[in-house]
Amino acid sequence: MPGRAGKEHRAGAFGNKRETPGNRIDGSVPWALTVSLTMRWSHPLPRTLWGLGLGRAFQPADEHIPFLIHWICALKGECPLGPHRALIRHHGSSVGSRPPSGRHEQLFRSTPAAEAIQQHRRNLAEWFSRLPREERQFGPTFALDTVHVDPVIRESTPDELLRPPSELALEHPLPPARLPTLALSQLFDPDACGRRVQTVVLYGTVGTGKSTLVRKMVLDWCYGRLPAFELLIPFSCEDLSSLGPAPASLCQLVAQRYTPLKEILPLMATTGSRLLFVLHGLEHLNLDFRLAGTGLCSDPEKPEAPAAIIVNLLRKYMLPEARILVTTRPSAIGRIPSKYVGRYGEICGFSDTNLQKLYFQLRLNQPDCEHSAGGMGVSATPAQRDNLVEMLSRNLEGHHQIAAACFLPSYCWLVCATLHFLHAPTPAGQTLTSIYTSFLRLNFNGEMVDSTDPSKLSLMAYAARTMGKLAYDGVSSRKTYFSEEDVHGCLEAGIRTEEEFQLLHVFRRDALRFFLAPCVEPEHPGTFVFTVPAMQEYLAALYIVLGLRKTTLQRVGKEVAELVGRVGEDVSLVLGIVAKLLPLRVLPLLFNLLKVVPRVFGHVVGKSREAVAQAMVLEMFREEDYYNDDVLDQMGASILGMEGPRCHPDEPPEDEVFELFPMFMGGLLSAHNRVMLAQLGCPIKNLDALENAQAIKRKLGKLGRRVLPPSELLDHLFFHYEFQNQRFSAEMLSSLRQLNLAGVRMTPLKCTVVAAVLGSGKHVLEEVNLASCQLDPAGVRTLMPVFLRARKLGLQLNSLGPEACRDLRDLLLHDQCQITTLRLSNNPLTAAGVALLVEGLAGNTSLTHLSLLHTGLGDEGLELLAAQLDRNQQLQELNVAYNGAGNTAALALAKAAWKHPSLELLHLYFNELSSEGRQVLRDLGGTAEGGARVVVSLTEGTAVSEYWSVILSEVQRNLNSWDQGRVRRHLELLLQDLEDNRGATLNPWRKAQLLRVEGEVRALLQQLGGPGS
Repeated sequence: MPGRAGKEHRAGAFGNKRETPGNRIDGSVPWALTVSLTMRWSHPLPRTLWGLGLGRAFQPADEHIPFLIHWICALKGECPLGPHRALIRHHGSSVGSRPPSGRHEQLFRSTPAAEAIQQHRRNLAEWFSRLPREERQFGPTFALDTVHVDPVIRESTPDELLRPPSELALEHPLPPARLPTLALSQLFDPDACGRRVQTVVLYGTVGTGKSTLVRKMVLDWCYGRLPAFELLIPFSCEDLSSLGPAPASLCQLVAQRYTPLKEILPLMATTGSRLLFVLHGLEHLNLDFRLAGTGLCSDPEKPEAPAAIIVNLLRKYMLPEARILVTTRPSAIGRIPSKYVGRYGEICGFSDTNLQKLYFQLRLNQPDCEHSAGGMGVSATPAQRDNLVEMLSRNLEGHHQIAAACFLPSYCWLVCATLHFLHAPTPAGQTLTSIYTSFLRLNFNGEMVDSTDPSKLSLMAYAARTMGKLAYDGVSSRKTYFSEEDVHGCLEAGIRTEEEFQLLHVFRRDALRFFLAPCVEPEHPGTFVFTVPAMQEYLAALYIVLGLRKTTLQRVGKEVAELVGRVGEDVSLVLGIVAKLLPLRVLPLLFNLLKVVPRVFGHVVGKSREAVAQAMVLEMFREEDYYNDDVLDQMGASILGMEGPRCHPDEPPEDEVFELFPMFMGGLLSAHNRVMLAQLGCPIKNLDALENAQAIKRKLGKLGRRVLPPSELLDHLFFHYEFQNQRFSAEMLSSLRQLNLAGVRMTPLKCTVVAAVLGSGKHVLEEVNLASCQLDPAGVRTLMPVFLRARKLGLQLNSLGPEACRDLRDLLLHDQCQITTLRLSNNPLTAAGVALLVEGLAGNTSLTHLSLLHTGLGDEGLELLAAQLDRNQQLQELNVAYNGAGNTAALALAKAAWKHPSLELLHLYFNELSSEGRQVLRDLGGTAEGGARVVVSLTEGTAVSEYWSVILSEVQRNLNSWDQGRVRRHLELLLQDLEDNRGATLNPWRKAQLLRVEGEVRALLQQLGGPGS
């Protein structure tokens, strides 16, 4: 998970003293690569494949896992980053595990001391094993210490750190051959000169994995996998910085946070090199190593400022034999003089795509949590999950931009979270905007640009101001590629003071790479793109809703208006008093006019909001985007790759599409996202949110009533889903009468979106068309609230089987059902399905038209309908054409239809009827006075049937989906029937009509490759 995953609230932060055991480095670390031991694999994963952490040798894989062997062998070959050292598997999970109860040699042999250490291990393990809600979505057995993939760590030198960084600090070159990569087990090994290493500094930009490595080491020690250390004490520098200059001794700091260690604190000084301090997030502390600023202190029991204690620990003046692991952002490396550091290690993320593949393989194969709304969703099958992993791996192998994005483990988590959102059951209230907001909160919550700066500016607020401007400029000019000049222009806009330049320098070193990546497309050399495309649209929307987009008039006018307003009030008050004594009554009137200035400025701001809302709505309803995929399919394609040939695998469309921009704008105005943004230091005032929503409402009301293509209609509904305001959506969609989503692939998420937005409405939907939507029984259950509002319901061409008929039966029997027309044609319902449907028909009082065309009923299905048809008294039309029924079953149903009190029309064409059978049915339908008419052919006697166009239009519509050989045979029989009737009549008008219909049939036969003449 992103590096700051634990800071969901300050209540859940590493340094929160109100929780025990205390210093939680990272509450969630959601990009930590973990997987349950119960995960389904095509082959078992033997324990011998994985090393066991620090101090244990890496064990080779066996022959039972070929896909991992393929990756490992590739890494053992000519990998530029050295031998593969990042695959570690832990025995068991933190869930239900216990710390080891082995003896503590040398120092803690006494029973009380051993028990204190064991309790300390248990407390740490419980604390560091907790996961936030964002991680629990990946499965109930998800835990950090089951499986872990370390990011690449390369050793660096002080000389390299002293070199000035590149201007944009976006590149991460591969480590030189003389600087090998480091495994966790090698961090405290002697250096190249054989000197002992006691202090290690690991540094990396936001999102590279600092927090996860620290948390993993703590859990390793808790479960006895760090035998080199008898005692491990983690500190959060964020926690220590919150104490300020209040004096406290090292023993007090430890005892306050780790109560079980109180009894053994006197032994801490004698622990020597078997004591490990972990100092996480050094950038939160302002350290002064000058003797004039921080005096020497070697007594762990002497009260000092927390920063002074850390300085003396790093000086090796206090507890000189103890080992120290420090993590920090690059901008804070210089706060520790290099003479006190034994080794520097740069955390480089997943610079090898094999690590990315392994991450996705393990993360996406987590068992689903079965937490869909109402329990109506179904988990993805192992085959579906494997297919996702395979498509994602192919996209990574193509060296697409996504591989550059997944260089940062944080973005690997975002990719997995997005795929999980798109393909797994969606938790109630989870939106795409909330995933991106949570992602940023897990990385940036509590982070300041520079802890030494008096402004204490939030890192996310700084990013919203700079990167948000770049993103919005790109959306406005419809571009996704940015030159260095574009980036410089947004970063340096408005910088005037030395303090501002310092903040920019820190942001460049620590966070710029998180948002921007070098473009890998050869057509755009030297340009930069946002790390993932959707991030550009998210930041652009954030830039707008935070009110950061201001014109020159707004920036200058606000200050002038406030100043004039204050001066006007004071002057008017004074002159009002003077005017009572002197004849200067006109002056107060003039100064009263000054009070109008703030009101006029407010009107200008309101016009700006109207313009933004207008731009957002126009982006949502661009006619150029009417016939592209919906935004959810576009997002899935951007992650999994485009199917089909393209000129270049990364070639963008001719015109950039920003359809997620309005979705994110609506989502950021929701109450849940505003709470998270406030935690990031980006608060949106309630009044501003209300005024923005009203401006959007006015513009959306004008353009939202037009008839939209299916994909654009789904985008419109997705906007309302992201906005999470039922009252707003109900008012905006009250004019919607036809829900036409034909041809849209209705995934579980899309079904949830439609049900959430339209399921609670009051007005009737005249027609709901979900033809060819790949709908499954779970989708039918999810959409039940929408179906209950429909008059006409079209579910044809969806491969619905008998299981779906159970839900359709319940729909028909529901007391709120108002469906009059139900089209189920071209679904494999079979006789088992129709047996359930007739139960629904028996208790339904609204249905008048039912189409079961080409549903595989056969003789058994038609006989069931014939036996139960009289239990429904409202049906007026029944279509059972093309069901493979013979003469007997067809005739039984025709007789039941003839006796039915309300049935007017029965379709039986394209069934397996003989010429004699067709004639008997034709005679029955023609002689029955007041009974149902039976349609079995294109003719009625020697005349053309009035339903001939209905029959041929059904054939034309389904020509590509039906069995062409069978259709050709039926068309040839119809053609022969037309020719026979044309020869039997002498009426020239009838001959002309028969010839016309013959021409239509011949045209269909030509399309099928049959004889046209």
